[in-house]
Amino acid sequence: MALWTPLLLADPSPCLRLLVLRELVGRDESDDEFRELQLLRKKDPWALKFLALQNRDGSFRRGEDGAGQQGSIRITAQALAGLGYMGLGPEHPAITKGAEFLFSQQQDDGSWPLGVEDELKDPDLKENIKYHVTPLQTALPLLGLARAGFATDPRSERGYDWLEKKALPQGGWPAGMHNDDYIGAAGYRRLAHSKFGCRTNTTAAAGALALHPARSHGDIARRGLDLLLAHEYHHAHTLGFEVARTIGAVPVRGFGTLYKRYDVGQMLDLSWRMGANTSDERIAEQVKFLKELQGPYGLWEFPSNPEASRWITFDLLRSLSRLDRETDWISMEPRTPFQPYPKKIKRY
Repeated sequence: MALWTPLLLADPSPCLRLLVLRELVGRDESDDEFRELQLLRKKDPWALKFLALQNRDGSFRRGEDGAGQQGSIRITAQALAGLGYMGLGPEHPAITKGAEFLFSQQQDDGSWPLGVEDELKDPDLKENIKYHVTPLQTALPLLGLARAGFATDPRSERGYDWLEKKALPQGGWPAGMHNDDYIGAAGYRRLAHSKFGCRTNTTAAAGALALHPARSHGDIARRGLDLLLAHEYHHAHTLGFEVARTIGAVPVRGFGTLYKRYDVGQMLDLSWRMGANTSDERIAEQVKFLKELQGPYGLWEFPSNPEASRWITFDLLRSLSRLDRETDWISMEPRTPFQPYPKKIKRY
């Protein structure tokens, strides 16, 4: 038995224990403990934190630790993403009600509206320009719906069609558009090897596509991942941040800055879901970096929010167990140094 097994299975969260049994240990519904945890997970403290914030119309509201101006569409999508990550799906009435609220806000073209709080001028750009369209407006609702089990709903498929059409010709997704012109991303979230690519929008769009059973292996999704992997930033303090935020251990802040942090754990999760593996040197180096940070008992610590450490450990172990499979992944990106803020060549 691995060192981490008893530690994860001793966690007070029924949702986490069920995920460990199913995803890492290989138990199924024929197992008595598995069936017991299926009943207990609806009363999981992590899930109840989200469920307590649902409104009568199915939407969700911010908790006390919420931050920034966030519309009901984004807050509901975040709640569905968290509950879906914990293993709750369409069989739960609150999940279905939340999904129906999101679908009720969907526009005729398959997208979701750009909220008033998101139609702001980008504070990181010198140009006084407003977004008319940004892929985030649809990628974030799709992330929530897909995690909650609605990726292949016909209404979600319309959203995916819209999102794929907004991809840049060279791959990835832009920060947004002003009329018919692309808006460049601020340096810290520029997408490697892309003139207009935005790492925040590409991470969100790739994340939504990665949760779709068919589109996850499509050229558009894989091209986005390939460009994200070209970023090649390994930071220990951001490892597992996305999991911590998804389960509600860390408040959600920002819009264009949502994926400002480059989380290697998140990139490895996207990689196995899209069929990439360690034959790609960049992924192999991320795995090596990951293993160097693993603690003596097989866990990864998240010092700022220790309560999320076992969730993060589960997520990382799942990725490691799936990245050694043979796939048809081929990278099209040369390994060249990337600088968020390239040095300007002096005239003299």
